[in-house]
Amino acid sequence: MISIIMPVKNAAPFLEACLNSIVGQSYDNWELLVVNDGSNDHSPEILNNYAQKDPRIRYYDSPGKGITDALCHGYEKSRGNYITRMDADDIMPRDKLQLMRKTFDNSDNDHLCTGRVRYFSDSEVQNGYRSYEAWLNKLSTNGNHFGEIYRECVIASPCWMMHREQFDAIGGFNSTTYPEDYDLCFRMYQQQLRVIAVPEVLHLWRDHPTRSSRTDKNYADNRFLQMKLNYFLEI
Repeated sequence: MISIIMPVKNAAPFLEACLNSIVGQSYDNWELLVVNDGSNDHSPEILNNYAQKDPRIRYYDSPGKGITDALCHGYEKSRGNYITRMDADDIMPRDKLQLMRKTFDNSDNDHLCTGRVRYFSDSEVQNGYRSYEAWLNKLSTNGNHFGEIYRECVIASPCWMMHREQFDAIGGFNSTTYPEDYDLCFRMYQQQLRVIAVPEVLHLWRDHPTRSSRTDKNYADNRFLQMKLNYFLEI
């Protein structure tokens, strides 16, 4: 079983499209742990409705505050052998889980799986996001993810899968700093996990004015120099 951990904060305008893309996956042996991080819109109502219709969806309120607390709580409730995460405003292509899970069939579990990503928007996607998309997809093609890790986060935060054993070995979602996805990526590198990238687009990333990377102060400085320096000295 695949455990999908999804924090949710004021995602009501996009939540049904996201959940429908998960329910419609070609691979059906999954559980979705959705954790409400203090939403003040209609997100809890939408989540409850879906959880009542599909027993694979389990809804919780976060006992803490912020995305790391929500992720940790979702993982604590998970039961699957394989771990991935999802953002509540994005969309999964139909075969995402199937393609990622398949990489573990003929390999040891000492790797993480990723794939190509694509940004989309109701308006025009800004050039910075298009450049990041192209860079990530180039890494998926040439396999040089960790060779580029000191430039920017080399694994898209909602586009990876790992076996639970390896995820526990790198400390799971227990990040002590932001951005939490970049910190997780450094811990993947530190553990010397192999990266297997499938050639297909596995994640549709929605760009919109209220996404956290645009509005949350924790992501305001896209250089993250202190984190890079700390890991450089440690590794």
